[in-house]
Amino acid sequence: MSINKVLNLPELHVAIFAFFLHFIWELMQLPLFAGFDDAHYFYVILHCTKATGGDVIISLAAFWTASAVARSRYWFLANRLLPLGIFLFAGLLITVVFELLATGPLQRWTYAQSMPVLPFTNVGLSPIAQWILLPLLQLWFVRRQVLGGQDRLSGRHYPSH
Repeated sequence: MSINKVLNLPELHVAIFAFFLHFIWELMQLPLFAGFDDAHYFYVILHCTKATGGDVIISLAAFWTASAVARSRYWFLANRLLPLGIFLFAGLLITVVFELLATGPLQRWTYAQSMPVLPFTNVGLSPIAQWILLPLLQLWFVRRQVLGGQDRLSGRHYPSH
């Protein structure tokens, strides 16, 4: 496979934008988790990088699930609601399951008192918001990247500067 084909894979763009968006989110939501008050910055960066790696994997799994339903890896170009809904639902479902396991039997992390939680589940609202807001923004970036700044459906051209 040529380097151009690799660079044009939608999954590469999904992963890159997922990494940047989720890394920023992970850093910003850190005060909502217990145990980081006096943490050394290197530990914080390492922790957030690991969490972001998981977010990238979740994002790719959700993307491939939506792609399977749409029977196209370019479903995000067609403004179709079903694959978008599948993408969001898959990411949310995986996140909720991981949060329940990580704060429950696996004891990987604990929420701070400041973390709002979903009633009846005790899943943090910040991770839930993360998997509603960021995937939408991520797909917007991926779409623009794949189209090279031009929206083929509306005929609008986005300036490249």
